[in-house]
Amino acid sequence: MLAAWVFSHSDANLLDELAEIEEEIVEEVSKRRTQFHRCHPFLDGNGRVGRLLITLYLVSLGILKQPVLYLSDFFERNRQLYYDNLMRVREKNDLAQWFRFFLVGVIETAKSSTATFDNILKLQKQAETQLQALGSRTANAQKLMYYLYQRPVIDAAKAGEVVGVSPASAYKLIADLEQFGILKEMTGAKRGKMYVFDAYLKLFK
Repeated sequence: MLAAWVFSHSDANLLDELAEIEEEIVEEVSKRRTQFHRCHPFLDGNGRVGRLLITLYLVSLGILKQPVLYLSDFFERNRQLYYDNLMRVREKNDLAQWFRFFLVGVIETAKSSTATFDNILKLQKQAETQLQALGSRTANAQKLMYYLYQRPVIDAAKAGEVVGVSPASAYKLIADLEQFGILKEMTGAKRGKMYVFDAYLKLFK
């Protein structure tokens, strides 16, 4: 998951990586996207697959170290412009306008991703400070937190399995994280309770 990569590359700066992209490479990536759209190989999902291929192509070239450039959000928020510019390529062979639109998407997405990375690191630092107050339970809480950055929804049974403690100890650990505001119970039920790392998930909305 994204956060697991962020924490193993705390000095990563997506904008620095994108700054190294040559103009002709960006144009080539953009052109390949329009070519895929023209081929339309599947009955459904061509747009999603095409947008995914953009990032994977950049990774294959070694321009991105990890597939963290999520352009789909930009295209979804500008859906009409996205389709209009693809249509201009098809009908008028206007690649220049598509390139401009595509580059705006790369820049906006890079800035947004960088801000998200920074906020994740701030959240991690804040949580780590809170966990130090748990004394002998700090190490187990850290194990659970590492899991939550990868899968931010959990129940007591899974928490006990991840940390390797008894059900009673797992519930105590969850209660500690609830007290810190890290976990929130999401079902409202008396049994089968599920807990979510709410602040973390909100960073991706």
